[in-house]
Amino acid sequence: MQCITPHRPYPLFDTATTQRIERHAAAALPAHTLMQRAGLAVAQLARALAPHARTIWIACGPGNNGGDGLEAAMHLHRQGLDVAVTWLGDPEHCPADARQSWQRAQQAGVALVKHPPALGPQDLCIDALLGIGLRPGPVPEPLLALLQQLYASPATLLAVDVPTGLQADTGQYAAGFFPSAATVPQHAPSAARHTLSLLTLKPGLFTAAGRDAAGTVWLDDLLTTPPAHEAPCAWLTGPPHPLPRPHASHKGSYGDVAVVGGEGLHARGMGMVGAAILAARAALHSGAGRVLVSLLGNTQLQLDIQQPELMLREFAALPLEQLTVVCGCGGGETVRTVLAQVLERSARLVLDADGLNAVASSESFQQSLQMRAQRGQTTILTPHPLEAARLLGTSAAQVQAHRLMAAQQLAQRFACVAVLKGSGTVVAAPGTTPWLNPTGNARLAAAGTGDVLAGMVAARWASGIHAPQAATEAVFAHGLATDQWPAKEALTAGVLAQGRHFF
Repeated sequence: MQCITPHRPYPLFDTATTQRIERHAAAALPAHTLMQRAGLAVAQLARALAPHARTIWIACGPGNNGGDGLEAAMHLHRQGLDVAVTWLGDPEHCPADARQSWQRAQQAGVALVKHPPALGPQDLCIDALLGIGLRPGPVPEPLLALLQQLYASPATLLAVDVPTGLQADTGQYAAGFFPSAATVPQHAPSAARHTLSLLTLKPGLFTAAGRDAAGTVWLDDLLTTPPAHEAPCAWLTGPPHPLPRPHASHKGSYGDVAVVGGEGLHARGMGMVGAAILAARAALHSGAGRVLVSLLGNTQLQLDIQQPELMLREFAALPLEQLTVVCGCGGGETVRTVLAQVLERSARLVLDADGLNAVASSESFQQSLQMRAQRGQTTILTPHPLEAARLLGTSAAQVQAHRLMAAQQLAQRFACVAVLKGSGTVVAAPGTTPWLNPTGNARLAAAGTGDVLAGMVAARWASGIHAPQAATEAVFAHGLATDQWPAKEALTAGVLAQGRHFF
């Protein structure tokens, strides 16, 4: 068993693949072995998470996830703990493995109760209701009642395999399951959450609502190994390993980044110069050799006093063919006047913000973007869900409903690397397995942090590494900087761009 931390990459497997892996493993073992191993793993983690628990309540569903919970209850009861189980199953209509676990728990003397016992903060409750056995359709009232009690408990919550109601492939809650104010009392405490993923890690635990629902994720492979032909649907990103800089290197060794954006105040009465400056500062602090800034709309800024290393240029003076270009940060409507040249001439292009919106609203720009790959020019798109929806001609809700798929669709449609930002940012490229980022937190939900990311991506790319690697490394470092930021210090895009916790 291991706690999943952002120190190395991990393969992620979808539900269908996990079920095939489970069948393959079960066929090679004596009957009921996998469930026994799962129950033992749950019991071991339960003891580790709540060593001083007086009471452990296990909510067990009617299927095999509930069987795992019953097995865990038997082990915990035998260790002398006060264990209470609420089981929604029927021994006449449950899977054979679950029925055997129910019989074993009964024989061991595990207490079956209709209502949960009183629990304190030192206690533990275990969600063994559904796991990946979620089926479409109405949610039974007894199950919803148990969920409400799980969410409202002050005790630490441990989910078996997947938190109940969370879709393992997407990280979205199934209809009827979202723990809203209608199902959780307003005074409900904020207890620690953990999830023990069995056999494989599931992508939904690391993106969309999954990160909040799952809490700390653990993995127990139950002493099995996935067959070699079962490929992961995604990879959880590990940390970057930047190479040391040779003493004999110079600024030209680390590439030139140009930021094109920052519409002036006079254009529409809405100045966005700060967005371009944030991207440029982030590129500089991420290691770019030189950073050029071309502000749009006759902006009068001559110098960034706080960052005098930035070199301001007229757009016409930029040798786009020789640069890694960031286009769109704060570009407003004015970015449309230069976008055709940027798309045609830039050797390496990071397209963000208003650059993406301009492409989404123009078939001509879309065709130009698609043609870049045919000319050997590489593009990285960095949309948030709404920008991605505009590019795909759909809604942000549909993008969020399946983030992995949406990122892959963007990459395929525009022959580019797509960075779909959000909780569990996805990096996808045509013909490759996508990457899911485990770092970052809600402090990134502030204006300008996306501009910082665009600059970081460009700097990593300009250093000479391939576009997908540059994107995954920058996204990881961007999130990690936020995770490592002192809790008592304010975090804004401006201070983040200073690169205090970058590469």
